[in-house]
Order: sequence, then structure tokens, then C-alpha cells
Amino acid sequence: MLDNIKCENVLFLDIETVSQKKKYEELPENFKTLWDHKAQFLKKNEFETPNVVYERAGIYAEFGKIICLSVGFFNGKQLRIKSFAGDDEYKLLEDFANLLNKSFNKAESLLCAHNGKEFDFPFIARRMLVNGIKLPSILNIAGCKPWEVKHLDTMELWKFGDYKNYTSLELLTTIFNLETPKDDIHGNRVNDVYWNDHDLERIVTYCQKDVVAVAQLFLKYRGEDVLTNDAITFV
Repeated sequence: MLDNIKCENVLFLDIETVSQKKKYEELPENFKTLWDHKAQFLKKNEFETPNVVYERAGIYAEFGKIICLSVGFFNGKQLRIKSFAGDDEYKLLEDFANLLNKSFNKAESLLCAHNGKEFDFPFIARRMLVNGIKLPSILNIAGCKPWEVKHLDTMELWKFGDYKNYTSLELLTTIFNLETPKDDIHGNRVNDVYWNDHDLERIVTYCQKDVVAVAQLFLKYRGEDVLTNDAITFV
């Protein structure tokens, strides 16, 4: 199937998410109550409080937000990388929706991410709805048959029908001898880097590396040569 896909029709992406507030204590009372309930199912032991568990709130669309969304798309043999990032989630999602509506709204258009079907795609769609942004057609999959959903997932493609395990992007880049995107920070550090250091530039760089890694994996899965550094441009 992958051999029949034109790389120019695929938008590779990755998102970085954080908790909506820096600290649990800053949550409105109604959200505290709702988080307290959810935390009961998330705590790793009986001593973890909702306050402690809140550091993981960023991976849940109801309690988190997107602060960086990086994309990659092929222009000939060049991979162009672009990021939408900032404190204003509405603005970055609106800009991303405009990109999808303008350039990735055709029947042959596809989105591709690592673990995208379980995380990136639904998270983006949920946060767009929360922000009052109309879903672009490629994300609006309600009522679609499986073969009508235009989403690729490099983790799912690696499973070959085996549903027993999760395979990280870092592991796959390592076994394929690709440059690791995890040479600075890992996903579980993004919340801290954002709220304590407010180092958006560092987060954007990390997110862009993930996008490059996903595109390189896609090429590996097709049995093609991977991109050299001079074939990757940032716009």
C-alpha cells in the first residue's frame, strides 16, 4: 500500500502538549473536582495525590493544551518543516486548520504521525472543538468507514497486525540507525520545560526532530533511501 502513496500527498506531524495550568492549585474548583475523579484511575500507588498526578495532565485533551504542532511535507525530494507554536492555542490550531483546508483537503491527502491514531489526531480534533474551530475534513472522521480515514500511523504500520505491544519512536529510529529525536528532552519533560523555563524554542526543536524521524521511518518502510540533512529545510 505504501508504494502507491505519493510522498507529496502526506503531511507528517507531531504535537507537544502541556497541562492547562502550571499547578493543580490554579485550576478552577469545578476542574479540580473533575481532575480529582480522573486522578483516582491514574495514580500509580495509594500515596499519589491529585496534585502529584497533575504533572501528567497534559496528555489528556480535556485537561491539557497544545503548545507546538510541527509538520513536514515533501516538495520534490526536499522535506520542508514548519511549526505552529505559542501560548495561544487557538491561534496555532486555527493556522494549522487553514493549512489543512488549503493544501491537504484532497481525496488523496493523508496525515501521518507516530501513535497518531491513539494520540495526535484525536487530541488535535478535540482541542479544535474546544476552541470553537471547525474540523477540517481530513480530521472529521465521525461516521467514516475505516478505509475512508486518511490517517497513517508509523507505529501501527510497524505492528503488521500484532496488537500486543507499543513500540516507541526512539526505539524504531535506533534499530533503523536513524538520528534519534530524543537527544535533548523526552516527552515527559515538555511540561516542565514549558511551565518552568518557558523555553518554547527548545520544545519546537524537539517537536521538529520527531517529525523528521516519522518521515524518515516512512521512507524506510517503503525501502527507500532516507533523507540527508541538506534535503531537509525549515520554513
